[in-house]
Amino acid sequence: MVNWQITATTIYCDAVGDEVTLMVYKDGAVKCTGYKKYYETSRETMNLVKERSKQLNRKLECEGPRCCRAIQYRDKLFADEGDPESPSKETVVSDRGREVVREE
Repeated sequence: MVNWQITATTIYCDAVGDEVTLMVYKDGAVKCTGYKKYYETSRETMNLVKERSKQLNRKLECEGPRCCRAIQYRDKLFADEGDPESPSKETVVSDRGREVVREE
């Protein structure tokens, strides 16, 4: 078992062309701040996404709950801790709350 409750890091996400913060909880759940902004966009943020997409000259494509960057960060943390009870490879949490996706 890990000896922390939550840990976070900010990375540059190539998928959305912006910095996002990845948070990993003790139970293995992962939360990304870019998820709500770029995956679950509302009408209000759609203009921002379109403008950012034009600046980068490509479509922004957030991978959502199955983001490989979030999963790799989480797996690296648990591997560094040497935790034999590390979570399954598909445990991810959306930015809307603690919605857990599990494929075992």
